[in-house]
Amino acid sequence: MTRPPVTVPRWRVTEDEAGSRLDKFLASPNRLGSRSRVVTALDRGRVFVNDVESAAADGASRVDAGDEVCVWTDRPGTARRRPDAVRRSALRIVFEDDDLIVLDKPAGLLSVPLDVREAAASIFEQVEDHLRRSGKRRPLVVHRIDRDTSGLVVFAKHAGAQRQLKEQFRRREPERIYWAVVYGCPDPASGTWRDRLVWDERASIQKETDRKDPNGRDAIADYRVVERFATTSLIEVRLETGKRNQIRIQARLRGHTLVGERRYVFGPDNLRPVAFPRHALHAYRLAFRHPADGRPLRFEAPVPDDLAALFDRLRQGAGP
Repeated sequence: MTRPPVTVPRWRVTEDEAGSRLDKFLASPNRLGSRSRVVTALDRGRVFVNDVESAAADGASRVDAGDEVCVWTDRPGTARRRPDAVRRSALRIVFEDDDLIVLDKPAGLLSVPLDVREAAASIFEQVEDHLRRSGKRRPLVVHRIDRDTSGLVVFAKHAGAQRQLKEQFRRREPERIYWAVVYGCPDPASGTWRDRLVWDERASIQKETDRKDPNGRDAIADYRVVERFATTSLIEVRLETGKRNQIRIQARLRGHTLVGERRYVFGPDNLRPVAFPRHALHAYRLAFRHPADGRPLRFEAPVPDDLAALFDRLRQGAGP
């Protein structure tokens, strides 16, 4: 068994910290300082508890008083660890012309690279490689979806197209439809979620805030229940605004945490018994006007295999 050297920074869990999630314990300002750094460290096998390596899924585990936690930052062979399936995955191009490219992003892949260049793989880098082979410019970001969210994302190929597309998003014109599996069932079965959110840079999460908070931003989404299961439901969400993690936090604020969610949660893990390796969220439909001639474009991404398998499993448990 590989053990980290004694020179690696170590932290002892106190009585007050006992019962905390491992990722939350490490994300404190005097340790790694952010959840994103913790996720990266776990993904690359750099986190150890009592000299035993922790896996990516162990971020939700609880630490006990007296546990010794360390992060082996320069562990050999972990500089750029990427899941083999992601590294080998083919670029799923839904649409491409001289102005833009629309892709079906798999879960587990960032939309754009993190600030630290050694971070996890991104679809931006894959598109960059694709365009480089054809002698074209680097892609330009129009909008993003979370790493563990699957589905549609668009990049521009030149500044004029990017400017025109981003202006459409700023005016809230594009249609953005997501499918999510949540605990419980929203009541009523359709409606609108309206919240005031603020981004917490230190914790890297969205938080509900007061309507008068000058740093707050409106978050608005329409939802409808598509299918009910035994203890969960499939919902469709149409975004009016597009705040980071918006669907995940708005569903959580109403007691409908996404299945597989690990960041926007409340209470013990046994309240969320459905096993799923990521938050169950899929960017299903995207519609906007072409930046060159204004013609309407509309795209849909099929439900990925992992979500389809989850639907089947939930239906089997729902009874007749």
